[in-house]
Amino acid sequence: MNFFTKAFWLKLSSPKTFYPFAGKMIPVFMAITVVLTLVGLYYGFVLAPPDYQQGDSYRIMFIHVPAAWMSMWIYIVMCLFAIIGMVWRTRLSDMMAGALAPTGAMFAFLALWTGALWGKPTWGAYWVWDARLTSELILLFLFFGFIALRAAIDDPQRAARASALLASVGVINVPIIYFSVKWWNTLHQGSSVGLTQKATMEDSMLTAMMVMTFAFWAYTFMVAFMRVRNEILEREKNSAWVTESVTQRVSEKVEGK
Repeated sequence: MNFFTKAFWLKLSSPKTFYPFAGKMIPVFMAITVVLTLVGLYYGFVLAPPDYQQGDSYRIMFIHVPAAWMSMWIYIVMCLFAIIGMVWRTRLSDMMAGALAPTGAMFAFLALWTGALWGKPTWGAYWVWDARLTSELILLFLFFGFIALRAAIDDPQRAARASALLASVGVINVPIIYFSVKWWNTLHQGSSVGLTQKATMEDSMLTAMMVMTFAFWAYTFMVAFMRVRNEILEREKNSAWVTESVTQRVSEKVEGK
């Protein structure tokens, strides 16, 4: 199986081909998620030293920062899938956009929640109307709006177009979140890690943060593939290949008993 050929990706864009592929990849991403999460938590909560100013309270950063990163990246990827589905009318792209939205909303909520827990000992308050916090909250509402809009429209094609337009408009909020600490005078600290700057944290801290980020990526793939498989079964339930696949799975379970 060559992952780097155009023919492979064109073939994979078919729900019939993607369904068994996703089924094989789910256990792989599940194992990666578990291993990386355990390693990341060990580095972050055992090996990493206390911060010289915040003590041990800073350790929530190893969940907060990767969750915030993931909420932004998932929104961008979701938007790309939604636009591809709208322009080229590819069903699988629309399904992927819909499957990513709940996970993106979960990470946005996790970032806000852990940020509030971190903010209390640092700022003395669970919430302030800081530019980054407010724009992250808007991102959470955009995820909710995307999910609600898809659920409110019965016709899948109309729902795909409407949600793609909403995602396209809302994507402008992502750079606002990222650059908010540079554009405005905020309480939120600046980035310690960046593509164009050297990390300003101890190696074990950086390792913990990056490992947790990859763990969250693996988790995202895992749950997105699960949701897409369920939606494929729902949308393609009248197809012969779905009927054959379900029948085969039932037979395997009966024989297993």
